[in-house]
This record gives sequence, C-alpha cells and structure tokens, in this order.
Amino acid sequence: MSHHLDTAYTVGSVSLAEPCCIPTPHLQVSNLSVAYQQHRVLEAVSLDIYKGCITALIGPSGCGKTSFLSAINRLTDLIPGATTEGTVQLDGENIFDKSVDALRLRRRIGMIFQKPNPFPLSIRRNLALPLREHGVRERTTLDGKIETALRDAGLWDEVKDRLDSPALALSGGQQQRLCIARALVLEPEILLMDEPCSALDPISSAVVEELIIRLRGRLTVVIVTHNLAQAKRVANYAAFFWMKERVGKLIEF
Repeated sequence: MSHHLDTAYTVGSVSLAEPCCIPTPHLQVSNLSVAYQQHRVLEAVSLDIYKGCITALIGPSGCGKTSFLSAINRLTDLIPGATTEGTVQLDGENIFDKSVDALRLRRRIGMIFQKPNPFPLSIRRNLALPLREHGVRERTTLDGKIETALRDAGLWDEVKDRLDSPALALSGGQQQRLCIARALVLEPEILLMDEPCSALDPISSAVVEELIIRLRGRLTVVIVTHNLAQAKRVANYAAFFWMKERVGKLIEF
C-alpha cells in the first residue's frame, strides 16, 4: 500500500502544503536482505524510493533500518562479515554489480549519521577534504563549492568569518549541519540520513528539519526517524519496518 503524507504543515517559515512530488523511481530495491556473520537482520525488502521526494523509515530499534541505509550506499562493504542479497537499482544499474565503483557511488549517495562526526580539522578543511579526494584542486572552485554547500546547509552566515576555526568548536546542531554541508559539497543525487536529529536539542532539530524540507525536489532524501511527528512533518512517503521472527522486515509503505 502507498500513501502520501500530504496534509498541510508549517516548519519554521517553510510551508509543507505543496503537492507531493511525481512518483518517479530513483532507487528500486528488490528482495534486499542483509546479514552480519550469517545472522540475518533484514529480509526481502522491496520498495521504490522516489526521485526528489523524502521517504521516512520508521519502526522500533533493531529492525534493520540503519542496515537498509548502509546497504544502499554499500557501507556494508566496509563491515567484516556483512553480506547482502537482492538488488538495488540506481537509475537502472544494480549498485551491487562488481563494475560499480563504490567511491563513485558514495559521491552520488551521501550519508548523514546519527551523531555529528566532523573531522578534527577546520570548518573549511572539513569541506575541502572530500572535494580534493574527488579531484577538485583549484582554489577558486574549492571556495565556491564550500560557500554554496554552507549556504545550502543554512550555516554560511554563522561561520563565514571563522572558516579556519576548529569544526569541533561548533555547537552540536552546527556540527550536524556542517556534516550535511560536507555531504552536499559533493553534489549527491541522494542523501541518506540516519536519525540526524536524535542527538540534537529541539531548536537545532527544527533547523535541521527545515533544511531537509528545503532539499525536497532537489535531492532524493531517505531519513530514518523514531519521531513519528517528524516523519509526518517532512516526509512524502513512509516505510514501516518491524521485527518478525527476529528479522527486520518491511511491513507497509
């Protein structure tokens, strides 16, 4: 079953009364299963993630939501003993094919984690480092992309005069927005967010929610949240996961 969450809401100054986006599949997940050391944590999940829309993954802890995100940008490759089955089609290409370069995939599919994790470097170098890793070297280009990403994350006005200050000196909410900017600086098509507000105070959470809403239409966003009110405020679609026979399964979308 598929339902739009299209009731009118307002978060900050952003109205959520716009019509839902046209459901064009960006990711097509088919029979996705994830196991760690042969212990299956997610079984036979199939759903479409729609382009430009926000999809919330909801359900209790331990039902495989984070493993679902990790499989989508192949972070499971980095976990010893982790295996995946099934397919995830990104614009018609199975991301698990050996011909797909994982680094290039993660540039297209960014990830934001539950706890802010800025590098112990300056604010500027937090954003310059991934750009340099992907071959951007020219200073003017670097500065332009860094400013754009910080503006997109709603952080530019707060940090523009201290870009060479330590990122770890920022508040928790600012650190999370810096991590979002660090993902956005690579211009991804899809952004995966694993409970991005769970470690933040209510005011910082509202700022991050407003940012997520501003990304709708530009990016495809998948967000794990335990906050049903948050899912209702930001999401076009919701996927409900649950434990059945000690394995995480998709119950309804």
